[in-house]
Amino acid sequence: MRRSAAGVGPSPAVARLRRTRRLMTLLFASTTAACLVVLATVAIRIDSGSRRSGLDHEVDSRAAGLSRAVWFDAGVLHLEPLREDELARGAEVLAVLQGEAGEAPSVRNVVPARSALPAADRLDDVWRSVLDEQETVVLSAPSAHGARLRWAAAPVWDDDRIGAAVLVGTELARSEHDHDVLVRWLALGCTALVCCAAAVGHLLSGRAMRPALRGLGQQEQFLAEAAHELRTPLATLRLVVERGGSSDEALRLVDRLSRLVTGLLARARLESGAQRVELVPLRLDQLVETTVEELPDHESVTVTSEPVVVLGDPDLLAQAVRNLVENAQRHGGPAGSPVEVTVAAGSVTVRDHGAGVPVEDRERVFGRGVTGVSGGGSRRASGGVSGADATSTSATSTSATSTNATRTSAAGTGAGLAIVRWVAELHHGTAHLADAPGGGLLAELRIPTHTTSA
Repeated sequence: MRRSAAGVGPSPAVARLRRTRRLMTLLFASTTAACLVVLATVAIRIDSGSRRSGLDHEVDSRAAGLSRAVWFDAGVLHLEPLREDELARGAEVLAVLQGEAGEAPSVRNVVPARSALPAADRLDDVWRSVLDEQETVVLSAPSAHGARLRWAAAPVWDDDRIGAAVLVGTELARSEHDHDVLVRWLALGCTALVCCAAAVGHLLSGRAMRPALRGLGQQEQFLAEAAHELRTPLATLRLVVERGGSSDEALRLVDRLSRLVTGLLARARLESGAQRVELVPLRLDQLVETTVEELPDHESVTVTSEPVVVLGDPDLLAQAVRNLVENAQRHGGPAGSPVEVTVAAGSVTVRDHGAGVPVEDRERVFGRGVTGVSGGGSRRASGGVSGADATSTSATSTSATSTNATRTSAAGTGAGLAIVRWVAELHHGTAHLADAPGGGLLAELRIPTHTTSA
C-alpha cells in the first residue's frame, strides 16, 4: 500500500482515488439496482395482472359454460347435466342460485359444502348484481370460513327473465403462492446481479485508476527527489558563500532562495495530494514573534501581540508571515524603514510606510506569477516573494542606489503574496491589502480563532 510522507497511511491523493473508486462502484451498483428494480416491478405487476386475468377468464368461462348446460322447463330448473359435465367436475366451488327479483335466492347443488360459499348477505349482493347486469359478473368475496376466492356468476334465463345463476369460485391462494415464488426469485436474481455489477464496477474502476496511481507515485518520487536535489546544492552554496566572506546580502539571498524552494515544494506536495495539512492548536502570537526574530533584518520590525490560539500548520503559517514581513521590508520604503506587525483576534497585520499598491491592483497581486512595478517608480503592484529577487539597477548606479533599488523596485517571481493567500485559504481564512492610516500599506492575514472547552 502506498504510504504518505509521514509513513502512517495512504497519501491524501491515494485516499481520494480510493474514495472515488468506492463511489464509482456504488454508483455502478446503484444504477444497476435501480434499473433492475424498475424491470422487476414491471414484471411483478404484469404477472399479477396476468394471473388475475387468467383467474377471471377461468371462472367466467366455467360459469358461462355451466349456465348453458342447465335450463328451465315450465318454470322448473333442471340441474341433471351438472352431474356429468366436465366443467362442473373441475370446479373448486360450485353452486346454483335460484330466486325471484327482489327476493333472497335459494342455494342449490353446492360443491363441496355450504361453508365454501360467501355469507348470505354477500350471496344476496351477487344475485342482485346478476339481475342488474344481466350478464356474467366477476368479483372477489371470502367464503364463510374466511378463504379468499374469486367468483363468477352467470345468469340462467327462464324465457325473458333471469331465474337462476350458476356461481363458480376458485381460491386465490394458489395463484398468489405462485406469484410470491416469482417475486422471491426476482429478488434473489436482482440481488445477485447487483452484486455482480458491483464487483465488475469495482474491477473496472480499479483498472481505470491504475494510470492515475502510477502517475501519483511518479509525482511523489519526483517531488522527493526534487526536494533533495534542490536543498543539497543550496546548503552547499551557503557554505561556499560563508567561507568566501561574501556580504550579508548574499547570505540573505541564499536563505530566501532556500525558503522559497522549501515553500514551493511544500505547496506542490499539498496541491498534488502527496501530503496532507495537519492543523493543530497553536499560539499565533508566539509563532509570529519567533518568525520575525529569525529574519535577518528583524531590527526594523516591531511586533505587538496578544495571546491568540488558532488551528493551523506552524510551518505554513510561519512562511506566510515571513512573506508578508519581507515583502513589507523590500517594498515599504528605504532601507531600514519601520515595519509594524500586530497580532490580535485571529489576525496578523503587517504595516509598512511605502507608496502602497493601487486599489485596482490589490487583488491582482495575490495571483501567481504577478510581478512588476507601478508607473512612476512607485511601489510595485506584485506578489513580492520571500526568495531571491533580481535587482534592476543600471551598471552606473552606485552601491547605495543599488541597495535601494533592490528594496523598492525588485522584480520577484510573483509567488510571495500568492502563497500567503493560499495559506489563508488552507486555514479557512482570508488575506487582503488596505491603505494604512497616515500612509503606507496594511497586509492582513486572518485565521479563525480556536476556542477550547474548559
